[in-house]
Amino acid sequence: MTQKTALITGASRGIGAAVARKLAAEGYAVSLAARSADQMHELVASLTSAGHKAIATPIDLTQTEAPAAVLEATLKAFGRLDVIVCNAGTAQHKDFLSCTDTDWANGFDLKFFGHVRLLRAAWKELEKTKGNIVMIAGAASRTPPAGYAIGSTVNSAILALTKSLADFGRHCGIRVNAINPAQIRTDRLDGRIAKIMKDEKLDRAAAEQKLVRQSGIVRIGEPKDIAELVAFMAGEVGSYLHGSIVDMDGGMTRGL
Repeated sequence: MTQKTALITGASRGIGAAVARKLAAEGYAVSLAARSADQMHELVASLTSAGHKAIATPIDLTQTEAPAAVLEATLKAFGRLDVIVCNAGTAQHKDFLSCTDTDWANGFDLKFFGHVRLLRAAWKELEKTKGNIVMIAGAASRTPPAGYAIGSTVNSAILALTKSLADFGRHCGIRVNAINPAQIRTDRLDGRIAKIMKDEKLDRAAAEQKLVRQSGIVRIGEPKDIAELVAFMAGEVGSYLHGSIVDMDGGMTRGL
């Protein structure tokens, strides 16, 4: 059986790195794309030493030529493309009145338009393999907080894009789904926990418990939680999911 290939963006750490490890363990050849070259190359070395096929393309997906470059590297290495996990990008936590035009443009440039450019470039390859796309958005798309206007709006746009591409993709056999994570143990969350520790004079365990209570969730999520769901969505067991948006957020989203 021909080995399937997955391309993961934002793959140097956090959710992206966990997704790369999980899909490699599931038997995929993995192509990693991110701006943090050193971390990504370390991950590739770890994967290849374990017997998996993996490559890294250090790249900035805000650049118009980047999608073609990462697609070319993927096809040169593995000859096909079956799955794209769009995970790159984040946005600033800022008060609405403090957000400049540049802040808004930067917020959309990577996490939204970076996805659009990559998917447009790779669409024909996904058609060949009847592949699928998993978009990593965020729980703020469903419950936008006051201090995260840019991120909430970008994530909501990603969900709309997911639904539109799912409708488009059903005519050519491409499945498209999205995941809304929240409070996942990443570098960004570590920064929030550190602030609670400093402001409240708490140890780490107490600060994490406070964050869990404030967020109304069952626990802090781990990157591997999201990776497991990505693998389900990308595989045959999840093949009836199409145009689905899953809130994997520990119960943060309480609306319908």
